[in-house]
Amino acid sequence: MSERANASVIPFKVEDEAEETAVEQASVENPAERLALAEAVRMAEAIVFASAEPVSEKQLAARLPDGINIAAAMADLQQIYARRGVNLVRVGDAWAFRTAGDLAFLMSRDTVQQRKLSRAALEVLAIIAYHQPVTRAEIEDIRGVETSKGTLDTLMETEWIRMRGRRRTPGRPVTYGTTDAFLDHFALEEIRDLPGMEELKGAGLLSTRMPSNFSVPLPPADPDALAEDEDALTDIDLEELGLLTPRVTED
Repeated sequence: MSERANASVIPFKVEDEAEETAVEQASVENPAERLALAEAVRMAEAIVFASAEPVSEKQLAARLPDGINIAAAMADLQQIYARRGVNLVRVGDAWAFRTAGDLAFLMSRDTVQQRKLSRAALEVLAIIAYHQPVTRAEIEDIRGVETSKGTLDTLMETEWIRMRGRRRTPGRPVTYGTTDAFLDHFALEEIRDLPGMEELKGAGLLSTRMPSNFSVPLPPADPDALAEDEDALTDIDLEELGLLTPRVTED
């Protein structure tokens, strides 16, 4: 688990030597463009440093000068912090500073102890992560047992899963998927970084004598994209699900 770095341990100024190295490795050749990229790296550093949440590339593009190659700027900044006490890490399509993995023990005194999830909650979380978008009925079909609403509510409270749409089937059941907070907590850059079957077997999480037809599904490349049989949640849906305060109509 990655720990959010304390402000006191994040270097407030990028060393000149590191900045020069980043600029030299930039793909642009024009001196003016190299200077612009170096300044964009400093600006991106300030934006991500000051944010309490991971900063998306869309947010960076909106605040950095026009024409800046966001990917190049963030790659340079990531390299600058690669060997420091804090690292720049990618969370989905966003960026954040996190304590270097080998120094996480130093932050243990600041860690908030959370209660462990139940076995049922872990099973449901795994099913949602690998099978998303998935409905409650589909989760129960995979597990072979009924899934209580309390289990889903607990996972919603952790902000690791979310209601993402409605299936185009009778009753229009709600579909569930994971969030960027899930990726951040489990140090995943994208959902497809989840371990495959061989990795799960190697970690002792799957029996080596699984049925020959057993397989671990490959999560979607874009977990935010709606499936062909899925509709996005509307304001009316959100009101029905208690996720949006009903609008008051005047007589």
